[in-house]
Parts: sequence; C-alpha cells; structure tokens
Amino acid sequence: MSTAQLDLQCMDHLNERGKRLYAGTKALQYGFGGIKKVHDELGLDYKTIRQGIKDVQGPPLIGRIRHIGGGRINITAIYPELEEVLKGIIKERGNPMKHISYTHLSIDKLTAILREKGYKIGKNAVNRILWALDFSLQGNKKELHKMSHKDRDKQFLYLDRLADGFLTTQNIVISIDAKKTEKVGNYKNPGKAYRKKGEPIKVEDHDFGKKEKGSKRIIKAIPFGVYDIRLNTGHVNVGVDHNTAEFGVESVRRWYIKEGKSNYPNAKHLMITADSGGANGNKVRQFKWELQKLANETGLVIHVCHYPSGTSKWNKIEHKLFCFISQHWQAVPLVSYEIILGLIEGTIGNGLSVSAELDRGTYELHKVPTEEQLSSIKIKPHKFHPEWNYSIYPFKKGDC
Repeated sequence: MSTAQLDLQCMDHLNERGKRLYAGTKALQYGFGGIKKVHDELGLDYKTIRQGIKDVQGPPLIGRIRHIGGGRINITAIYPELEEVLKGIIKERGNPMKHISYTHLSIDKLTAILREKGYKIGKNAVNRILWALDFSLQGNKKELHKMSHKDRDKQFLYLDRLADGFLTTQNIVISIDAKKTEKVGNYKNPGKAYRKKGEPIKVEDHDFGKKEKGSKRIIKAIPFGVYDIRLNTGHVNVGVDHNTAEFGVESVRRWYIKEGKSNYPNAKHLMITADSGGANGNKVRQFKWELQKLANETGLVIHVCHYPSGTSKWNKIEHKLFCFISQHWQAVPLVSYEIILGLIEGTIGNGLSVSAELDRGTYELHKVPTEEQLSSIKIKPHKFHPEWNYSIYPFKKGDC
C-alpha cells in the first residue's frame, strides 16, 4: 500500500480538527510548496490546510474541535423576535374554545413573507423554527369511532365464541359485505404499478361514467363478497344494478350453490358476520326476509351477528379479502366486466383463493316486505344484544 493510500486510510479515522492538524503537520514537513502537495494528496481545501497549520502552531484546544464562536450564528440570535413573528403569520384558527394553529402556506411562501418584512432568512431556517415550535406536516388521522358502543368489545368476544363453536362442529361461518361501487370504463384506478419509464397507462381525464345504451343507468360494478373463514376462500358476486338487501342475500345464495353446499355437505348451521349498516344492516327488514327465504331453500339455521356501528373495519372480509383485491387491481383501469372478474379471480394473498361471477339481475330499490311476510319470519333474537344477534330458522312442513 502506497504512502498516499495510507494517508487517506488514516484520515477516515480522524474528526474535523484531527484532519486539519494532520494536513497542517504534513504541509510544514514538506516546507515550501507543502500546501499544494497536501492538497493534491489528501484532496483538502487550501483554506483547511492553512487553518491546520495555524492550529498546529497555536495553543492546543482541550475537549473542543473548533474555537469558541465557530460555525454559523443561529438566526434567532440575530432576530430574537422571529418566532413571535412566525406565530403571527400562523394564526389560531378553528374552534375558539380549542385554539388550533395550522397553516396551508408552504415553506417557500412563509420565507417570502418574512423576507418582505425585511428578514434575511432562508427556507431551511424557517423549517428549523417550525420544528422548534412543534409544527410538522400532518394529514388527517382516522381514529375517532362514530357512535362507539360501550359493549363493543363484548360483542367482539361473543361473536368470536359463537364462530369458534360453529367451526368446531363443522358448520359454516362466513363474513359478508359489499365493496365500493366501481365505474366501468377507462378511468383512473388509485395506486401505482411498475411500468417502463414514460409509459403510464393513459385514461380518461373525467370519470363521470358512461351510460348504457337506451338507458340513464351508469355502467357500474358492485362487488359483493362472501368470505369463508375456515377455508380462507372468497366469492365475489359482481352486480350491475343496485346494492340492496335482496342483492346481498342473492350473493350468499350463489356462493352456497357454487361452493358452500359441496364444501359443507353435513352442515346444519350457517353463521354470518356483517356490518350494522348498509343494505345488510341490522335494522333492514328486507335483509331478514331475504334470509328467511334462503333458510327455507337450504334448510340451514342462519345465525347473524352484526358488528357495532363504527367497527366495520374489524369485519374479516375487509382485511382477508377486499384489501387483497384492491392491491391486485390497483393502477389498472376497470374497462370491462371481463377485466374486473379476471382481476378478482387472479387475487392472491396468504393462501387466499377467490372466485367471481357476474350478476346481471335487477334489484328494486327501497323494497320492503309486507306485514304478513314480516310476521312469518321465524326469528329468534339472542339474549345478548338481540338487536345485533339473532337466528332465523327454516320453515317446516305445516308452517305458514
């Protein structure tokens, strides 16, 4: 290893002052022209080498790298009032009972305002002052639970115990929900996907949606999912009309005919976990009547457990099925039903397998059962929160 290489290797182990002293010592050893030689060998600036010579010839600094007063002067030392001036620009806003300070002004705009007031300041200094005042760029945080019930956690425990019991006895436990309605067409789909640089997928600049020929109805896709908790499989019924209670139960019916009946030939019970709102909410009478018809057709006792309001994100279908579908089709325009079905069926994640089919049926909005139909529903509310938990029994021979 050459002397120059050894010098550079030694420099890697020294701090700022050590490098200066080493360079100054070598320059003094070389004598005339030593600063130029050290510059060529170590790559240090001429000013640094000259300062190193002064440090070697001067008194030693004990416990310091620079002399007292070295480095840039803090901007607040030059302008002690700067923090208060910046606070004045970021005024208190919002509820006067809870003084909330925030600003939509960028760092560049804040810096420009301060310069207009006569301050010689850069945006990095403004950034440091904002940090010192505990300001930072922040988005919204989803944390507040709407109408969070005092027995929320108890309902979770009750639901888990019930599901464990049915799974142990080889019965069916499914989670159901409708995914966000999607417009069918060459529209932007959120997310990003790897493509060659400069070759993004080009989509329409507006996504108002296209109407069907001879109709005012927008071409759309309504994915309603059924997630089998035991087998980790999903079935998505893609509707084209409306998201109603009838459509939701029809999706369960199609799943049972296609997969559930063959996978659980000896099952006597079907447990469904669902949100408490929407078309399959706990207060939707049409949902209960449609479940009664499904129970009559299948002979299964259907047990329904709803998640309390504001807790739908704990429904297993959200993080076991829908999240993987969203990841799989991100940044891909949903230009046709065939593309949508293909993307859903191609979804994978943690051993998940998914099937899908298109439902071209029509489903009437605001449909409600008659009083006679309501009175005939064989429903048995559970003792624990009957508004969330109930069982629907199939009709037997002789029942009206």
